[in-house]
Amino acid sequence: MAKRRRLVAPALIVVLAVVCGGWFLQSDVGIGSNLYTRAKVLDEVVSRIERHFVDEVDPDRLYSAALDGVVEELGDPNSALLQAPDWEDMRIRTEGEYGGVGLEIRDRDGYATVVAPISGTPGSRAGVRAGDRIVEVDGEPVEGWSTDEVADVLRGKPGTDVEMVVRRAGIEQPIVFELTRALIHLKAVPFAVLLEGEVGYLPVRSFNGTTTEEVRSRLDSLEAVGMQSLVIDLRGNRGGLLTEGVALSDLFLDAGARIVEVRSRDEDPERYLDDAAQDRPVLPIVVLVDVASASAAEIVAGALQDNDRALVLGTPSFGKGSVQSLFPIAGGRMLKLTTARWYTPSGRSIQRSAPDEIDDGEGEALSMVGEAVRPSADPDRPRHSSVGGRELLGGGGIVPDLWVPPDTLATAEAHAMRQLRSLGSDYVHALQEWAVEYLHEHPELRPDFAVTDADLADFHSLLVERGAEVTLAELATARTPVVYHLGGEVLRQAWGERVRFERLAPHDNQLERAVELLLEAPSQADLFRLAEDAERRARGLVAHSGGDDFPGR
Repeated sequence: MAKRRRLVAPALIVVLAVVCGGWFLQSDVGIGSNLYTRAKVLDEVVSRIERHFVDEVDPDRLYSAALDGVVEELGDPNSALLQAPDWEDMRIRTEGEYGGVGLEIRDRDGYATVVAPISGTPGSRAGVRAGDRIVEVDGEPVEGWSTDEVADVLRGKPGTDVEMVVRRAGIEQPIVFELTRALIHLKAVPFAVLLEGEVGYLPVRSFNGTTTEEVRSRLDSLEAVGMQSLVIDLRGNRGGLLTEGVALSDLFLDAGARIVEVRSRDEDPERYLDDAAQDRPVLPIVVLVDVASASAAEIVAGALQDNDRALVLGTPSFGKGSVQSLFPIAGGRMLKLTTARWYTPSGRSIQRSAPDEIDDGEGEALSMVGEAVRPSADPDRPRHSSVGGRELLGGGGIVPDLWVPPDTLATAEAHAMRQLRSLGSDYVHALQEWAVEYLHEHPELRPDFAVTDADLADFHSLLVERGAEVTLAELATARTPVVYHLGGEVLRQAWGERVRFERLAPHDNQLERAVELLLEAPSQADLFRLAEDAERRARGLVAHSGGDDFPGR
């Protein structure tokens, strides 16, 4: 791809570094400069506080808070000073691999508790189960430790050993696991499925260092079994590496096609172009997005939409149209700083006015309910044109060509579900906790299980116990989606993402609509025509009807 690499590579820029004794490391800063004067004032204030404040204080904590305050003053939720654990988590997400035992853990009642072992990892092979409470690591009690602290001691160089002791419900004695760390690969594309009518389904969960390679491999496997059209699912994908978003777009665009343009404050715009002919030029494609699709996921959706290569279906995406660079800072910290904004090939900035960062739990919660208002009903959204002249809406996020809500709930159900969504990650974490307990209570569970009214009442008790202000009547009003979410989390923990997908796919309103269109459209042009007709008929209307329950009543 034709581009000038200036923005992506981290640069070492030390503006101000503070060490414990209060001395300052300087780079090209004169004694009489304003920067030095300001730094000296800060040093003096901290020194006075340390000597004279009524209570004893830690000067290192004050310096750290001052640095955090400098970044917070930017008013940018995407810029932050990262501590070592935060930086390590970001590195794992972007590289997609780490040395460890392969356990997804969450805090529960003061213990790091296993949510699910990753299939094929040392933890999974050794028999670690969802719900196991980690009580010791290498002989050291870990009660009260944060999940980051426990994760840090479980990680390590592949081939090294670690002893982990857990307590399991129903078993009196603790269980000791002798584990050998391995290289754990976090799959960006956990599976691929050929649906009815030879429609390929490709869920892309993240953009790490191997995403494009995984997509290419999954596409080859789908073509080998007869794929004739494709759904790329970017729902809930919070993004990742810009370069991987560009590379994935490259697979589906013609040579010379614009993918994205990056604009910084002082440098010329940096354009990313496709540099090779696409392998599958006649493959009709639908891309699914929702409010939790962000960053690199939006780059892909925007590039394929602007170049008329894919129909985008779902609800408007998150709207994170900025680029962050990483700068090493003295003391082992890392400055994550917004250094540029990016624009789609048609010139759209998808940056919303003040988007927040989303964590895993919040992203899942956002995905559960889409926007209730059809975007085309907003006359203030700017209009743009695709390469082929189709009208595209700007004004924040990638606006889909065809607006399809995630469900077909009645009005009361949809309102109740939005109330639950306001709980954010608390709702998702409660789902995970409930599923852990449910699996303990049903050791012989089969994938065709049914969630009952009694189960719903148990989940309500857990929500209240966790501080949620929700009544059982309100939860019952949102019964259809809540039961769907409860059953889905049990399936994920017990049998993995593919089984979860196979069980829930018939209840996926957006996927069902995408498949319907692909079965009817022999070409990409026909796909656009069908979607435009459907959007024209439905414009200004938001239809809701009663939906079926998951997996039982």
